[in-house]
Amino acid sequence: SQAVPVTKSADSPLLLCSGRAGRISSARAVRETSAGRKYPLDTVPGARLVLRAARQDGFYSEQQEHRRGRGMERLASFSNDPFDKPPCRGCSSYLTEPYVKCAECGPPPFLLCLQCFTRGFEYKKHQSDHTYEIMTSDFPVLDPNWTAQEEMALLEAVMDCGFGNWQDVANQMCTKSKEECEKHYMKHFINNPLFASTLLNLKQAEEAQHNETAIPFHPADDPPRPTFDSLLSRDMAGYMPARADFVEEFDNYAEWDLRDIDFVEDDSDILHALKIAVVDIYHSRLKERQRRKKIIRDHGLINLRKFQILERRYPKEVQDLYETMRRFARILGPVEHDKFIESHALEFELRREIKRLQEYRAAGITNFCSARTYDHLKKTRAEERLKRTMLSEVLQYIQDSSACQQWLSRQADIDSGLSPTVPVPSNSGRRSAPPLNLTGLPGTEKLNEKEKELCQMVRLVPGAYLEYKAALVNECNKQGGLRLAQARALIKIDVNKTRKIYDFLIREGYITKA
Repeated sequence: SQAVPVTKSADSPLLLCSGRAGRISSARAVRETSAGRKYPLDTVPGARLVLRAARQDGFYSEQQEHRRGRGMERLASFSNDPFDKPPCRGCSSYLTEPYVKCAECGPPPFLLCLQCFTRGFEYKKHQSDHTYEIMTSDFPVLDPNWTAQEEMALLEAVMDCGFGNWQDVANQMCTKSKEECEKHYMKHFINNPLFASTLLNLKQAEEAQHNETAIPFHPADDPPRPTFDSLLSRDMAGYMPARADFVEEFDNYAEWDLRDIDFVEDDSDILHALKIAVVDIYHSRLKERQRRKKIIRDHGLINLRKFQILERRYPKEVQDLYETMRRFARILGPVEHDKFIESHALEFELRREIKRLQEYRAAGITNFCSARTYDHLKKTRAEERLKRTMLSEVLQYIQDSSACQQWLSRQADIDSGLSPTVPVPSNSGRRSAPPLNLTGLPGTEKLNEKEKELCQMVRLVPGAYLEYKAALVNECNKQGGLRLAQARALIKIDVNKTRKIYDFLIREGYITKA
């Protein structure tokens, strides 16, 4: 390149960098100082006069300005230096982000600052109602936490301060720390210089902002994988989860009708049509087999015990409806069937709540504070009614001679060793059942020692205990806690066994009390 002196100023001559044709084609005119630093020519005192004189002398024409505008357009969204952008067409001031670009005018690009844009500036073919674009570099490029403006500021800071001087680089950037600048520069510009494959789009950047932590995945226990020929395997109709198939198919011997069929050229038309009909019948049987598999898969009927546990969480009236509507499940589909049952369960709950409120009204209760007192007294009366004995009844009806005579005859039968005519609750002579032997029962290997002791004490098979445990733990996770009444409603077994299982799971930390 050639250096063309400009002598329009009385100061020492300034050097303008020219291109191949001897004209200024660089995007930024610079001057050399004694320290070897390069500065934008526009920032030097009197530089605008020099540029104006250069245009008058023919060194810097409008064509170069147009080329300079096109070059600046490519850098407009990334550079942090206002001198690298074309001036505003309205006020000729340097543009700082954000600024506005007309989408209908150009080339060259028609750029406006926000002040001129809000004034509705119009010039030649440009009108204030044209479509426009907001030009900004506030978007990620290489890293979701680094904007394009910060990327350019980092590169300029490294050019100014030198590689390795990270403290001064961070001070010049003012938005990142020393460690962040070094780590980002080494990762994207040194260790991965060809960073085209690492460019992020806006959608990935938004997902990275929302997905800050990884989602933990746990192995699923549904459907279970029982050992072959076990009790649970027989309950699941021989289902093999790894193959998603059954040991014995529906209509398992449908293929036997095809074993002797062979199509040969000597067959008569009637025999050929007969064989085709047999094959069509076989195809229809295969379709029926696949239809039944689809129903089982869609409705979750593989694990029958889990299905029964989920069914028991409904009240008795809803369970009867569930049993009646089961035959129509293949018509409605799984989602519609569940919505139908849930809606009727909600209807039953609303009816029960309305009945309870009507009971409060009949008792003259008008607020929920009095209703709680009423429920407490009602529960106390029910408990006293259960604890009532024959003696209390005799004392209650002391004036009734027949009641006294009945009690005396009952006591005489007890003293003579005969069975009383009126049964009485008594625990005398009752023998406790021996502990259950868990040897060889399926699911025993999945229990720890404490769980084995619990199953032996309450005489509960391991498979049933694991299902009850899973149901209670899932319900506790949904509700944030579990009460004993909810546990008894969820698993319909002996209330004493339910209480022991509930206390054990709370004591071991599997569930929490609501």
